[in-house]
Amino acid sequence: MAQLRTLHTSDLDTGLRRGVRALLDAAFGGDFGDADWDHTLGGMHALVLADGELLAHGCVVQRRLLHSGRALRTGYVEGVAVCADRRGRGHGAAVMAELERIVRAGYDVGALSAADGVGGFYVRRGWRPWRGPTSVLAPAGITPTPDDDGGVHVLPVSGDLDVGGALVCDWREGDVW
Repeated sequence: MAQLRTLHTSDLDTGLRRGVRALLDAAFGGDFGDADWDHTLGGMHALVLADGELLAHGCVVQRRLLHSGRALRTGYVEGVAVCADRRGRGHGAAVMAELERIVRAGYDVGALSAADGVGGFYVRRGWRPWRGPTSVLAPAGITPTPDDDGGVHVLPVSGDLDVGGALVCDWREGDVW
């Protein structure tokens, strides 16, 4: 029987940490690099396991997003994946339900960048596609990220967001969104 566990990165033992990385490498078809891995560390992980086998994973890390003159404490969702042979059984939904609980309990807003073709999954869960321009607060200043426009989704928690307005994320190595 599948079991949902929630752990901070510091509580992932070596074997489970390796299992998460292997799941993400497989799920993203070789398009999951070391910077992507780094983005999944330091937060809360939701994992679905059955008989010691990792079936699904996702995590929430803290970031800052700038919107309408405010710095929003953001629960940013990273590393959502389900084993290919276990998809369609509700494991991804279970992971997201736990991550959304964490976001609602501790952040001003949730945010994520949806992989191609999966945005509908998040929309059905109440996430709203960001329709306005996206940017990053890079070392050289605010820099537009037009390739990410349309892929960012938010889960409003406190206050209303103008999803047609500008949204700026904090800087990090690799994919900024």
